[in-house]
Amino acid sequence: MTRHLDTRLRALTFDLDDTLWDNQGVMARTEEAHYAWLDGQLADWLAHHDGGRRRFSAAMPIERYQAHRQHLAKAHPLRRGDFTWIRERALIDLLEAFGLSRASAWLWASLTMARFHALRLEVSPYPEAEPLLETLAQRFRLGAITNGNLAFQRLPLSRHFEVTIAAGEMPAPKPDARPFLATLSRLGATPAQALHVGDSWKEDVLPAIRLGMRAAWIAPHAPADTPMPAGVHRLSHIRELPELIARLEEHG
Repeated sequence: MTRHLDTRLRALTFDLDDTLWDNQGVMARTEEAHYAWLDGQLADWLAHHDGGRRRFSAAMPIERYQAHRQHLAKAHPLRRGDFTWIRERALIDLLEAFGLSRASAWLWASLTMARFHALRLEVSPYPEAEPLLETLAQRFRLGAITNGNLAFQRLPLSRHFEVTIAAGEMPAPKPDARPFLATLSRLGATPAQALHVGDSWKEDVLPAIRLGMRAAWIAPHAPADTPMPAGVHRLSHIRELPELIARLEEHG
């Protein structure tokens, strides 16, 4: 007897950055601002404690910080997606090279990462995101899978999601299948019963369809006539998702 595969849509999984909001400007501001905060605060602290006013950024320009992060990602491949760990470790190394004790370096790195996370939260979800998720959560189980290090649980939007996985901290950043499988397991859905929504072809679409999920590719700059593999649907914006879901449900 042949068993019928249940493909009714039960769960939706979402990428966050550049799917539910535009992340480019946020990251650019956060990158510059948290390093400038460290530079200014550390200069004041040093002036108070040793009478000097050495500038951390003069000895350790932000380009060196960025290069050291890349070095750490290559040196620690299992942590390559754990961006918080990489940033904090890079700051500790540079602060020690600047002349701070190990304990002081840890303290300043921790304070700087707290500033980073506060700035990282200054995202502006698309106006359609809140009502869309509120409506979808009444019919489907929702999960979020991100490679970013945003403290998503601190955003009001997070209340619509039953599961949120920071894939890089597993550590298994997308396109690894494990964060998808973990999310589906917690949502009680099979891949055939789920749709993943994201902007990255490599990190969202490909891993989803390899597992047997359907995928909504948020690709506003891709030509409208771009050929799509079976199970992949190109959208120009998250606002088009309800129409896609209606089509999927209509055709089973």
